[in-house]
Amino acid sequence: MKVAIYGQTFLEEDKRCVEELLEELEKLNASIFVEEKFNHLVSTSTSGHIQGTFSQSKGLDSTFDMFVSFGGDGTMLRAVTYIKDLGIPIVGVNTGRLGFLSTFKKENVRKLVTEFVAGHYTIEERTLVEVELNSDLDEFNGLNFALNEVTVSRKDTTSMITVETYLNDEYLTSYWADGLIVSTPTGSTGYSLSCGGPVIAPTAKSLVLTPIAPHNLNARPLVISDDTQIRLKVSGREKTHLVSLDSRIADIPNGKEIKIRKSDVVIKMIEYKSESFLKTLRNKLLWGEDRRN
Repeated sequence: MKVAIYGQTFLEEDKRCVEELLEELEKLNASIFVEEKFNHLVSTSTSGHIQGTFSQSKGLDSTFDMFVSFGGDGTMLRAVTYIKDLGIPIVGVNTGRLGFLSTFKKENVRKLVTEFVAGHYTIEERTLVEVELNSDLDEFNGLNFALNEVTVSRKDTTSMITVETYLNDEYLTSYWADGLIVSTPTGSTGYSLSCGGPVIAPTAKSLVLTPIAPHNLNARPLVISDDTQIRLKVSGREKTHLVSLDSRIADIPNGKEIKIRKSDVVIKMIEYKSESFLKTLRNKLLWGEDRRN
């Protein structure tokens, strides 16, 4: 068994759960690799346990059986930029707060290994969306994809922007808004949800367009097939606007055409039978609870 471990921050209170994961992996004589920067943070916990380190540019390949992310959903989104097209199954240990992606409780981290070995999980393929800007500049350093959403939004102004939107080369509408979110099913429980978008099952073959604080009040979130080609063009009072891919942001000149489509690459998420998507909805959104009292 070959396992990669990643995190962005490390708190002393999380030390024990990292050690417990390493102990379970050692029982299986697993090969353990830790992301370079994270290894510096947890060096006292990983000392003597690991076989090597990795970074975004080296150390990972398709022979890894599992990628473990320690943190919240933001850490999971960053972890995807390490996996890219390698097809390594990923699971998140939640040391953050809400956790729609990082669902495994850190108190149960030993089960992450034992249930994996026992086969008590499924692999879900999650859609990525990618951006094409027709630019000589590589604004996203080769990482032009997102697991949650692509967002265009206003910059350095309180004035709204106009987002001219085409679907498969047919004009849809011009959103007068603070911005527009193009969300995957995975991202439907993120920024899109907070802007009034629907919850979409992770395996649905759909994308959703969700305007951010639209001035044209009849504009509503729109669910579309994930094979739709999307073209956007932004205008406004400022010369530039922002395009974000999950947490990565670029400053783009107004008027530049933005093409968004489903990526050919998918991310493999490990879903444990004890931590299903529906269970996560019930726990995180309090579905099924009577809150009237």
